[in-house]
Amino acid sequence: MSERVVNVAAGMQETDQAVPVRDERHEALGVLIGNWINEGRTAGGAPILTSDVYEWALGGFFVVHTAFGRIGDTGVGGIEMIGVDGDAYFSTFYDSFGNVHRSRLEIDGDELRWIGERTRCTVTLADGGATQIARHEASADGVSWSRSMDVTLRKTA
Repeated sequence: MSERVVNVAAGMQETDQAVPVRDERHEALGVLIGNWINEGRTAGGAPILTSDVYEWALGGFFVVHTAFGRIGDTGVGGIEMIGVDGDAYFSTFYDSFGNVHRSRLEIDGDELRWIGERTRCTVTLADGGATQIARHEASADGVSWSRSMDVTLRKTA
């Protein structure tokens, strides 16, 4: 047993646990890392323009996504945390209107799917990962889904 930080919120602890190591599950999130310009339209035709940044949190186990811009005439933004929990990916997005959106994230080759209770998004990576083509859907009841917005994110850095 040795004393070391096992859980930041707990400080130093006696443990015989191995030090966590990033693996291929974490590496798969690397396709998101970078600065992106996001342009598109809502299903009703309102223009969307945002600046999105995806970066590794300290330690490289989680991705922090910040987004700021406009949908129509409304200023919007939010912060998303994406991480691995066991064999699954999870996302929590906190938006500028006080909403919290929790999703399961699936990664399948060049396709990523955020699947939430009332919102979902399918992203197709193109141009060697420099472009994300995203189709967002929403549901009032969790059963019937309709397109809410289509956007294209282009990596700038």
